Order: sequence, then structure tokens, then C-alpha cells
Amino acid sequence: MKLGVVGLPNVGKSTLFNAITKAGAECANYPFCTIEPNVGVVPVPDARLDVLAKLYNTKKVTPAVLEFVDIAGLVKGASKGEGLGNKFLSHIREVDAIVHVVRCFGGSNVIHVDGSVDPVRDIETINLELILSDLETVSKRLDKAEKYVKCGEKKYIDEAALLRKIKDVLEAGKTARMLSYSEEEQAILHDFFLLTAKPVIYCANIGEDDIGKSNEYVERVRAYAASEGAQAIEICAKAEEDLASLDDADREEFAREFGLTESGLDRVIKAGYTLLGLISYLTAGEKEVRAWTITQGTKAPQAAGKIHTDFEKGFIRAEIVSYDDLVSLGGFNQAKEKGKVRSEGKEYVMKDGDVVLFRFNV
Repeated sequence: MKLGVVGLPNVGKSTLFNAITKAGAECANYPFCTIEPNVGVVPVPDARLDVLAKLYNTKKVTPAVLEFVDIAGLVKGASKGEGLGNKFLSHIREVDAIVHVVRCFGGSNVIHVDGSVDPVRDIETINLELILSDLETVSKRLDKAEKYVKCGEKKYIDEAALLRKIKDVLEAGKTARMLSYSEEEQAILHDFFLLTAKPVIYCANIGEDDIGKSNEYVERVRAYAASEGAQAIEICAKAEEDLASLDDADREEFAREFGLTESGLDRVIKAGYTLLGLISYLTAGEKEVRAWTITQGTKAPQAAGKIHTDFEKGFIRAEIVSYDDLVSLGGFNQAKEKGKVRSEGKEYVMKDGDVVLFRFNV
């Protein structure tokens, strides 16, 4: 799963990217420092893996991963190609969700492209460019769909109706994600690749002096996110970047000093998991303990297919025990003796924390 980190120039998005990926993306106090998107693949923190590794006495632990893409800063007129607009829009089209970094710190040391700090204005600047880009896409597709309908192609009737609904919302200055869609409409919508239909996390970037304090800018971001049913989290990108550069002992001391109970990565990933409807199931043995990311509602054969396509093709059953039962009873065999291991078939819907042994035949 790809999360695109976006924002106006100089709001701290590359600093945040550095913090959560330790990838060292170039970061400087001038617009368009990021031209090509930096990509970082990061492990998903999961304390259950370390517990299982001790239980099975294995040193190979493979966490689930998320991919973060640091995308160039955007300015007004990007939908018409201003700045790096065309590149920005093409890169953002390829991600599954957006982490929208918003400046919520004052001071004149860091230049703001609009000359002042106003998080809602900044959010609306980017949203407007995405809306304008989507409006162009929707208008072109609607013209095409309506021509097919006039020619008797009935299968385009539903597409045209959905496009009209989306166009009305975009023309009102709102995003496509604010609409509710039926399952049939969601299937059609998927082929449109609309920028404003992507789920978003608004990431309010505060200064180091504001950690643990109330912040008017952050409250405005939270209110805006709530108005469109989006998520908002507060983070100090600079502190997180400093934290990421330390060894474990110094990191713990630094975190205590700043009152950071969990890392920015943890918060972003948790919000991203919720946003994208993701869960993790686990496999465990002497050779390896591993987490696998799937979407909520995934059935056992499709979950098995994440490991290997042969597992899905030849699926027989899944032997499943909950993580809590497995740990409390001391192992898979012990859990089986206590009747805690279930044999599930093709219709079983996977749950977060399921520890699984797939049976298959090819």
C-alpha cells in the first residue's frame, strides 16, 4: 500500500518523510526541493511479532510494510501546470491514500509561499487544485459516456449518472470523497482514478515549542478534517526527525523529555491502517515469524494468496488460533490440545491477529 506525503512547499513534509522512513530525502528551505518523489518502504510496528519470535525461538522476524512516497510541493495553478503541477498530479494519482502535511507552526525562519501561516487556506489551496484536475477528468469522461448512451450503449447509463453526481460536487468546490457510494458505484469509481476520491489524513505539523500544548492552528485542521469525514493527527516533524537519528537508549530519553508516548510513524501508520481498512494476520514457526497486510473482509483463500498464489489456488483449509490464545497457552500445539485451534474453510473472513497455518494442495 502506498501513502503519498503531500503539502505546499516548506510545510515540513520532507522532514516528516525523513523521520518516518530514515531515507534521508533532501530537505531545504526553498520551494520544489523535492522534484522526483522519494520512496521509502517502512516496517509496520507490531509488538506481537517480538513476542512470537521469543515463543518460537526464531531470529527471523518480517513485519508488514507500507510504502511512503514524498511528492513535490504544490502551488496555486498546479492543475494548469504551474510549478511542478503536472508531475505532482501524476505522482499522487499512483498512491492509495494521501498524508496531507499542513504547517501549524509560526516563525519567520521558514519561508511560507503565501507569506503567512493559515492551515485551512493551505489545505484549500491543494484541494482546489485536485478538484480542478478531477473536474477536467470527469467532464471528459462524461462527454464520452453520454455519446455512448445516445448510441444505445446501455452499460454507460450508470457511469454517466455517477459522473454527473461527482461533477456537481466538484463544481461546488467539494471533494469526491465526501459523497457516499453504493458497491456498484464504487466499482465504477475505481476506474476513474480521481485524486479527490482518495482517502486523506491531515497531518498538522507543529513546532518543537508547541509539543504538549494547545495549538489554535491544529484545532482548525481538526475541525476541517471533521467537516469532510477525514482524519487529523498532530505531529512535530522536526522532533520526529531528530528522534529517528538517535540510537535506542538516547531515543527513549529524548522521547521522555518531549513527552512523546509513541513515534510519529506509529501514529501515521495507525491512521493509515484505519483509513485504508487494513488489518494484519500472522504466521509463526521456527524459521520465521511474519505479519501480512490484508484489507478488512478478506476471506481465507485470498489471504493465503498473499503468501503465494499456489496457496490460494489449492486452498483446502486454514488452521487458525487467535494471537492471545496462542501466547497465553504457550504455542500452537498447546492451543490445539485445548481446542483453541479452529479449522476454517473458504468463506472464513480473516480477523486482525489471527495466527494461521494454511493447508493447500496443488
